[in-house]
Amino acid sequence: MKPVVCIYCEGTDTKVAVLKKEKDTVKILRVASLTMSHSLLQVSKQEVFEELENAGSAGDLSFDSIDDVPSVEATEDKSDAGILQSALFGLKLNQCEFIPIITEPIVNYHSYEGPRDSNKKKLLQLVANDIQNVKGITVDVDSVDVTELNDKAMLSVFIEGEIPCVNLVNLYANYNNRRYFKIPTVKTAELSLAYYVSKSNKFFPEDNTLIIYIGKEYSKLIFLEGQKLKHIGATLDIGTKNLHTYDVYFSKILLEMENGGIPKLDNIILCGEDRSENLILSFFGTFPEANVSELKFEGFDYSAITEEDLKNLALFAIPISSALEYFDELSKEHIGVNFLPKYIQEHQKFLQFGWHSYAILPLLFGATFFFTFQILSSYREMNDLDFEIERLTLRQQQNQALVEEITPLNVRINSFDATQAILDSATSGAGIWNSTITKVGDFIERRRNFWLTRLETVSADEIKINGYALSRSVLTEFAQYSNTGLLKFINYEPLREKSAFAYTINFKIGQDSLTTK
Repeated sequence: MKPVVCIYCEGTDTKVAVLKKEKDTVKILRVASLTMSHSLLQVSKQEVFEELENAGSAGDLSFDSIDDVPSVEATEDKSDAGILQSALFGLKLNQCEFIPIITEPIVNYHSYEGPRDSNKKKLLQLVANDIQNVKGITVDVDSVDVTELNDKAMLSVFIEGEIPCVNLVNLYANYNNRRYFKIPTVKTAELSLAYYVSKSNKFFPEDNTLIIYIGKEYSKLIFLEGQKLKHIGATLDIGTKNLHTYDVYFSKILLEMENGGIPKLDNIILCGEDRSENLILSFFGTFPEANVSELKFEGFDYSAITEEDLKNLALFAIPISSALEYFDELSKEHIGVNFLPKYIQEHQKFLQFGWHSYAILPLLFGATFFFTFQILSSYREMNDLDFEIERLTLRQQQNQALVEEITPLNVRINSFDATQAILDSATSGAGIWNSTITKVGDFIERRRNFWLTRLETVSADEIKINGYALSRSVLTEFAQYSNTGLLKFINYEPLREKSAFAYTINFKIGQDSLTTK
């Protein structure tokens, strides 16, 4: 179980007790009595902020989790947070819970005689309504709680205004660079002390017991009947600092006995700052039939505290009692009065939400679901598109391979067309040449005095022939026979004692007629 730091603030006096439950034993880890720089009963938020600015040199504020930051080294600091830091130095603050303890005038008591309800929330609402009707004070349901008295009557307890110890805890958290320390509950000084006395002592059912707590500035009177709470007296503005005579106590006690309907006192239990022999003898003199004793703290583990602290445990009766009551509540042994005002709950939330924020939470969940669905759908579509792109890329690679195989064939086909055209052209030209040579051959065969020695092309459609003729007339006849011939050259050259003529004739091929040049 986590250690609890119980802090009881009353005026300038602050009592601190750190306890931890280990199995069935409660161990007292530390106790301290502190004197603050000003009265925490009148502290305001503005004063807390001002002191925080003065203590700001300790470091900047951090909103990180308190679980991963150890406590800082104690330094000489006279601020309230610095004094508390010195008292708690060495503790693992991130593992502690803080319990503020309240008393008058922050806490108020009201006797409730209205209807009961088994539903706790409805009962608290009835009590809040009764406080409004009887005292004219409006209180929130989370600032009200109830407890039963010895006669089955119901005592309602409610708080007003800011809680000094809560402000101190928040100031201390800021001093250690935290936004807050965990506050599980707020306890009431008088009720916690009454519970511890009732648990640690056995009284007869008809016994009337007075618990008197004497502080430095204030004192408290709590009355029990048997083991049950009977009456809580008003806080007395007297303590060890301003007490001149014990007779003041006796007059106040008699007045509260009359107010609470208490006829006599059988037991008087002392705790707090003054437990001197003179005080005990004074009570013996005023209430001779009463058993006067000092409040004892037995059954605890004291190994962590000094001998001096052990002797003065009655000084810390209220914070120790509050811690023990809290442990018994956690183990379901007791149901006590607890407060946790809404502003404390809101301050300790990891996320600060107002009512309107909670109203739109369903919309946030809906929007989250919608956008998550859209994102997942888009991812699925992207995966499908990636698969299609991969498939088309593979197809493209296959097609490219086919194109590379087709390209040589295409080149061959194109070259075949060109070859075919050449062949066709050659075939056509061969026919013309064949026809021309056939005609020339026919002419030579009939004349016998005309032959060729050389044939060459002049252009694509014109040829030149060289040769010899025995007669000039045959040359004229050949030119006329070819119809396109043009006699370019003729020369007399005797050949073997015969008259012969060398000639050159140009003529067109593939045409039926040409103009002779």
